[in-house]
This record gives sequence, C-alpha cells and structure tokens, in this order.
Amino acid sequence: MNMRSVLDISAYLIVGPENTKGRPVPEIVRSAVENGFTCVQLRSKTASAREMLRLCAQTADLLTSLGKSDEVALLVDDRLDIVLAAREAGIKVDGVHVGQKDIPASVCRKLLGPEAVIGLSARADALIDYVTHCDTKDMDYFGAGPLHATPSKPEAGRTPDGRMVTRSLDELTQLHRVSPLPVVVGGGVKAADLPALKACGVEGFFVISAIAGADDPAAAAHRMTSLWRRCPSHSKIKSKG
Repeated sequence: MNMRSVLDISAYLIVGPENTKGRPVPEIVRSAVENGFTCVQLRSKTASAREMLRLCAQTADLLTSLGKSDEVALLVDDRLDIVLAAREAGIKVDGVHVGQKDIPASVCRKLLGPEAVIGLSARADALIDYVTHCDTKDMDYFGAGPLHATPSKPEAGRTPDGRMVTRSLDELTQLHRVSPLPVVVGGGVKAADLPALKACGVEGFFVISAIAGADDPAAAAHRMTSLWRRCPSHSKIKSKG
C-alpha cells in the first residue's frame, strides 16, 4: 500500500514516552486510533535510538493488530536514521517529519523512496514564504503552528530573540489559500479550538498533551475527532489561470 495515496492528516497524534504520564506509548496510540485518529508521529527528545526502534516496532504491530496499518500513517519526527533502521529491521514505518532546520526533505525523499510520507513543519508565516518561493515536490503536507504556547514543544514558535509568536487564524487561512499541500495545525490545540481551525480551511489538527496527557485519552480522542467531523469546512478555491 502506498500510504501517500491514502494519507489522512485530519486527526494527527504526536507522542513520545515523555508525554504519557508514565503510561506506555502504544496504550495512548491505541486509545487515539480506536477513536478516529488518522496519523501517528513518534517524537522524543529523550529516548535513545534503541528505544525509538522499539517504539516503532510496538506501534507498527499495534496498527497491524487494529487492521489500520494501511490506513493510519506511522511517522517519526526528525530521525531519518530511525526510519531507515526500522525499515532495515522489517518494521513498517511510513515516513518522516522534519523541520526547516532538519535534514532537507529532498534528502529524505532520495533515501526513503517515492512512496514514503514526508512532512515539513515551520511557523505559519515562514511556511507562507516557503510555499510561495520554494519547490515543494518532495513533501506531502505541512505542519504549522503553534496556535498557542505549549509546554510539550516549548521551542515551537520562538523567534531568535526568545519571543513566543503564536499563529493567528487569519495567517492560517492565508496559508491554506496559498499552500499546494495539505496543512495540519497544532501547538496547544484543544477541542474548543477545532471549529475555528476547520473554518480556516486547514486539513487537520495535531495534538500531543490533549490526548497523551489526558486522564482518559480515549474519551479525549473521541471528543476531538467527533467535533472535527461535525465542524463545517471552508473550501479552497484555486485559480487555474
């Protein structure tokens, strides 16, 4: 199955062992996927390479057991080496997510091949400039944010002088309008934010603590995915001229 052809970023979970309040990562992923989450990214700034490989194997096995391995993309944040090692070990990892300061998407595409999913994230204002001037052929989607300041990613949205810059709904609407690729938005996103986010036209939301840090991850996931599906969307109108 070419995951790029069925990629769904509408409900996107990012999770690592430091986010789960001591609960196993696969337990959180199960709660999310069973309640409508469509994409999973493993992300950790503390786990060793071996731990990340183990998490890849456990999560891939879980998605297979749920019958979702051909529907829910399994991605790894930043660590192209982990994705390559996982594939060498026969673990089904579908791709990688990188930032503009990480390994270039073109290198990821060259090493992972034409069927890998590759996402790129940056502040919305940086992405607006990027998609206007740069070749996006090697990417499948953009991650934008932060919508709010968030302890899960304290570095997100910080300018070089340390100021926190969050994204306005107007910026996200503009990004949706100019982007040739789907856009997923996160950074402190809560259920109450979803109607306004969907009205911007973006294709999905990503969360860490709203699910991984919830007392009842399954209930939190169900609430968010149900609300997202019910929210009216804003269609993108593109000129063919």
